[in-house]
Amino acid sequence: MRDTIAISFLRNEAVSLLSRLQQVKPFTLSMPMVWAAGISDAAMRGITNHMSNGIKELKERIYSFISSLNEEGEIPAAKTQAKFCLLKLRFNNILDQFDIFADVLSQRSEQNTGVWIAGLDVLANDVLQLTKKLYEMPPVMCFLERGHGAAIRKARTRLPGGDFNPVSIIQVPRERMVGSGIAASVIHEAGHQGAALLNLVASLRNAIVKKERSDPLNNTAWSLYNLWISEIIADVWAMGHLGIGATLGLMGVVSLPEYFMFRIKTDDPHPFPWIRVRLSIAFGKYFYPHPQWDQLFQLWHRLYPTEQLSEEQKKILRVLEQTIPAFIRLLAHHRNKELNDLELKEIFPLRQRQPPQLQHFFSHWKNNNDEMRLSSPSLVFAVIAQAKADKKISEETECRLLEKMLAQWAFMVSENRTFKESAKIATELHPFINI
Repeated sequence: MRDTIAISFLRNEAVSLLSRLQQVKPFTLSMPMVWAAGISDAAMRGITNHMSNGIKELKERIYSFISSLNEEGEIPAAKTQAKFCLLKLRFNNILDQFDIFADVLSQRSEQNTGVWIAGLDVLANDVLQLTKKLYEMPPVMCFLERGHGAAIRKARTRLPGGDFNPVSIIQVPRERMVGSGIAASVIHEAGHQGAALLNLVASLRNAIVKKERSDPLNNTAWSLYNLWISEIIADVWAMGHLGIGATLGLMGVVSLPEYFMFRIKTDDPHPFPWIRVRLSIAFGKYFYPHPQWDQLFQLWHRLYPTEQLSEEQKKILRVLEQTIPAFIRLLAHHRNKELNDLELKEIFPLRQRQPPQLQHFFSHWKNNNDEMRLSSPSLVFAVIAQAKADKKISEETECRLLEKMLAQWAFMVSENRTFKESAKIATELHPFINI
């Protein structure tokens, strides 16, 4: 016997679900923003196609469910309700995905902020575009969030409901806008995406395990490097593009009360803050030999002295210090199949980021702003960060200059122009201050 009351109820619920699903409109019809604040065409296509496919698939399932209710014969109410619950769960998954993308896009309507975020998109894309094409780069978009930490939802990872994310979404802290430190956060998170595309975490872990077996006296250090490698490689990605700006940005993020600075946790992929900065300085010195790194470490040690630590903490620091040189060499010269026989350090623009080179750029750009406008975003941030470290530029000037550069990069993407084309127009639209 047909349970007509249950069937009628579930049919109405399904039709209601279908009506609400039809209210989920494409972002191209609902997002108010100036043109320059928009995400890239590739990102918008990826999101639109992803949402359209999900909505289309769910609509077909709902129509099929309604059709089954119209069939003759006995239809158990409980079994039919179970089928409807699956449809509703899928509907909520799609809404969750919609909200993830909406959070990113709705910020673009904020005056000035939306354009600056679009400029950060260009920076993130810049540091993922390797000189040698080793992977297919996914679209990237950034958004701001409260708090001090950055994060990433990588492309091709699972969204709510199990669908693959079509874009890379980088969350950066609003409190870091706008200064050179924001670049360290953006590029660190982009580094997570790059490392995933190059399978670096897995291949480096294999190399570290081999090193641990061959160096049993220091296995504590190597096991910690194994735990921390996903965050370390992202820090190295930032170092490879920013130079000293990567360390200065990191110091701004992890400057915490002393208790947290030396707190070693065996279930946290982040190195404890003191050693994380120490490693950043060590990689900087290896990539870009210069006295500034020793000076920076002396400053770090004065800010957070280690003499008062417990004997156990000192022991761990000693074994880490002993293995840092070998660990840096292992990582810098690492190769895997995805790197196409390149060493890891070869994918970064290290020659262009040497301190004397950055200082030369800054000196030259003071009298020739056009050269700065034609340069890549990561190079601009690296030059400004080096100038700030050298006390050649004030924080106020740094902020105003980066605001203008972010606006130019956003304008460039919105007009589908090259750096050279957009720089000429930006000269009239956004006159730069003299630095």
